[in-house]
Amino acid sequence: MRRTQAERDAITVETGYALCSAAFAAAVVFGAAAGPALLFTLPDAVEGLLLGAGVVLAPVLFLVRVISVLMRFRAPDQPDRTGRARSDA
Repeated sequence: MRRTQAERDAITVETGYALCSAAFAAAVVFGAAAGPALLFTLPDAVEGLLLGAGVVLAPVLFLVRVISVLMRFRAPDQPDRTGRARSDA
């Protein structure tokens, strides 16, 4: 089935929103986790732990945010060949 221009535009906007909001959320989490290590003089072990937490949490949050936004945007139920909407969603 071919998509209309409006549907393609909506997909583009939603993808852009997912990526931008995920990048912002990941940056905030990285700053919250690793910020103290970058701003203050802390023991090496604590700095390493905070930086490591930021490096791990930021990309995980990015992926979770992108996936959750795009999953909510899934196309509405399309009618099957009998004309009834699918009920598996």
